[in-house]
Amino acid sequence: MKILVDADACPVKEEIYKVAWRHEVPVTIVSNSPIRIPAHPLLDRVVVSDGFDAADDWIAERADKDSICITADILLADRCLKAGAVVIAPNGKPFTTSSIGAAVATRAIMADLRAGAVGDAIGGPPPFSKADRSRFLSSLDEALVRLKRGR
Repeated sequence: MKILVDADACPVKEEIYKVAWRHEVPVTIVSNSPIRIPAHPLLDRVVVSDGFDAADDWIAERADKDSICITADILLADRCLKAGAVVIAPNGKPFTTSSIGAAVATRAIMADLRAGAVGDAIGGPPPFSKADRSRFLSSLDEALVRLKRGR
């Protein structure tokens, strides 16, 4: 088992470390620029080029049925799900094969709306909250338990 983290804008890295250490699961932090991580044998950092989607490509190429991928990127989530991985957003909401199609479609609609919007007419996602952090901790823990049982 492994946890792959799309880390450049991930607000729950500390939570990932704590849960991973408790379950003794390795974590790979993937980013376009160096990110400081704690010195721990279960943690690894990969810095990819600053090319478009370089971190996404690295993660998607390594995602499999024994992976949990942490990302807010809907298109990366879709690629990881197709590889058989469990995918969780930083707010704790899981991406699933039954929900990803609607998420991709909504993403496209919102991109079109933002492209035609003037000023701040179309906002982004709501601010990250304590409830999101709590939901994430629970979701990651549950996903690790399910993967361990499935082995």
